[in-house]
Amino acid sequence: MNPFKTHSSHWGAFSGRYESGKLEIRPHPGDPHPSPLLGNLSAIADSPARIRRPAIRRGWLEGEPGHAQRRGADDYLEVSWSEAEELVAKELQRVYGGFGPGAVFGGSYGWSSAGRFHHAQSQIHRFLNVLGGYVRSVNTYSSGAAMVIIPHVLGPYDQFDRKSVTWDAIERSSGLIVAFGGMAIKNADVHGGGISTHIVRQKLTGASARGARFMLISPLKDDFPAELNADWLPIVPGTDVALMLGLAHVLASEGLHDRPFLDRYTVGYARFEDYLLGRADGLPKSPEWASEICGIDVDAIRRLARAMAAKRTLITVSHSLQRADYGEQPVWMGIVLAAMLGQIGLDGGGFSYSLGALGNIGKQQLAAPLPTLDQFKNPVADFIPVARIADMLLNPGEEFHYNGQALRYPDIRLVYWAGGNPFHHHQDINRLRAAFRRPETIIVHETAWTSTARHADIVLPATTTLERDDIGAADRDELMIAMKKLVEPVGEARDDYEILAAIARRLGKHAEFTENRSGREWLAFLFETTRKALAAGGHDAPAFETFWKQGELRLPLKPDDGGPARAFRKDPSAFPLQTPSGKIEIFSQTVEDFGYDDCGGHPRWYPPRREMEAGGNDYPLYLVCNQPHQRLHSQLDYGDFSRSTKIKGREPVRINPVDAAARGISDGDIVRLFNARGSCLAAATLSDDVRKGVMQLATGAWFEPDDPTTEKAMCVHGNPNILTRDIGTSRLAQGSTGQITRVEVVCFAEEPRPVRIFEAMTFGKSPANPAIETAPKS
Repeated sequence: MNPFKTHSSHWGAFSGRYESGKLEIRPHPGDPHPSPLLGNLSAIADSPARIRRPAIRRGWLEGEPGHAQRRGADDYLEVSWSEAEELVAKELQRVYGGFGPGAVFGGSYGWSSAGRFHHAQSQIHRFLNVLGGYVRSVNTYSSGAAMVIIPHVLGPYDQFDRKSVTWDAIERSSGLIVAFGGMAIKNADVHGGGISTHIVRQKLTGASARGARFMLISPLKDDFPAELNADWLPIVPGTDVALMLGLAHVLASEGLHDRPFLDRYTVGYARFEDYLLGRADGLPKSPEWASEICGIDVDAIRRLARAMAAKRTLITVSHSLQRADYGEQPVWMGIVLAAMLGQIGLDGGGFSYSLGALGNIGKQQLAAPLPTLDQFKNPVADFIPVARIADMLLNPGEEFHYNGQALRYPDIRLVYWAGGNPFHHHQDINRLRAAFRRPETIIVHETAWTSTARHADIVLPATTTLERDDIGAADRDELMIAMKKLVEPVGEARDDYEILAAIARRLGKHAEFTENRSGREWLAFLFETTRKALAAGGHDAPAFETFWKQGELRLPLKPDDGGPARAFRKDPSAFPLQTPSGKIEIFSQTVEDFGYDDCGGHPRWYPPRREMEAGGNDYPLYLVCNQPHQRLHSQLDYGDFSRSTKIKGREPVRINPVDAAARGISDGDIVRLFNARGSCLAAATLSDDVRKGVMQLATGAWFEPDDPTTEKAMCVHGNPNILTRDIGTSRLAQGSTGQITRVEVVCFAEEPRPVRIFEAMTFGKSPANPAIETAPKS
């Protein structure tokens, strides 16, 4: 019988074995709350959705006129690896030689594996840099707005607030946690690079047992663990800044704000207060004003503000709030509200961005570096904010603004994507479909036939994490895991390193890309960085083979000393922030000087952009498009746990019973959600945990169009990004606004088409002579 072997994933460390055609999984014994997402892993080894051989889209291969318009609707031909490698190498030579590296976009998104070496983003970027560079993307879909505004207000992203507030501090000291957007446990189930212990639930429970109080501000009641009995303020989606301003108005007008803290540690408060109290524009941002916008009772606003001033208060702002119109504002305003309370740097108090959004945020920092593959230097200056990919492909040469810069979109001829599924992450999928018809060539490494693979020209089958050896390690997680191969590669799948090394050989770049190391040799080489640091610090520092045999290695942690916020509070002169003033910038002259009408020099309320029908009426219902609880993004949607949550094969959409009754919708009905951008089918679930006027449909269902040849397809599976808007948060950050949209919903009267996206791909007949000797026509 095969022994269990150690492995790791973004949603938990585990051991597994493959026996008699079945994969068995055991969560790590030290994990107090293993994630149910481990239940999706067993489908990897035999799912019909897996890509088993390299495949080429027929229209691209045969050079049909206008063939790019067939992306997403064309058939594919399976070819040998040798043929596929040759086609890729020739196409790279053509584009790099004829148009230069500025015509190549290197797409990726780092969630494909928890491994430090087989990290698709690192592999593809290293490979493209060896060839001369590529157009890159910056920031993330999750926190695109926060990653730009926080450096202006607090200094470098992830260097101040996310290293200052720990779960231990919350458990021992917090009196009131005000969670704007909540702290859904499903989000804390995952972390990039892995998570060995899920502690969020037990730490919050410990704080509750000590007497801490929790305030949930969200349109969804289950955005906080139910057992904590949080007070729920069911806010109108997208209006948190108005509520924050109303709270701030109470603090200022009743003298509950900490003026000594504001004077010593911040700049620009007086200018913000002029806006807050209405001296600048004649409109006080009072609780009455806020209540009209956010739907929260005036007295509730006043009570909350006074409670915040009376207790050790921690303010948290979730990813979700800044994935909307003017998403920079709630993050900035949350910082200002915490500064007005004067508790930044106190144990269990102050501010934390996205606490609870990832499982390791709030844990102590590691005291040793992690193995990291060098991606080399990218000589190409051109970049885009990650959520502007469709804009780039559709509008080459057009000017766009970003963080004070006026830039132009490059003219992309070739897209090379490895690790990630843009047909999950990106908004307005029908617009993305049109954008994906613009490049001359799209090459994709994929494990399964997602919609991204079905819109590519060359599809190369990549292994999953279970089919290769690697090292699992993540920031703030004290266990390094030997990720041992559990199953043999499915079909002819290869790991990204092997794929890229073979192509590099054909291009004469093999030695430069691989440094003449095998995959196993790379693991030992990368591990050495950590081993040397451990030895220098007097810690246990085993040789690589010893670590591999043991299966895991415990890494040292830095002390829980309050981090940069505590140091800044103790002595702002000795430990200044990396901002122009060295202080918290309530007013930023830098941002003000950019001259943006959608993001000024201090946080303020910008009414959300309206969405209208052709006749001029609003779409009546908000749709919250949040992260799923049954999978990580769209990963392993074909897995057992993910599929067990579907209703009649489709994603569930939650509807308040009042809204359902007004439309004749019953529990379990197949419904059609629609707006001006498109439509999708989903299965109705009636729930009082959703605010009236709001629906909730999680992201991640693999996009399946009812008719792939039509311009405005309907997704029959339930992907909400067919409905979301492809516009930036503001000219400052150009972040994703995909969290909230406006829709209408009706019962679907027809017999719905079956969902077939997980079925085995069918392939066209190969040419009489299967040898492919020439690259396709441009």
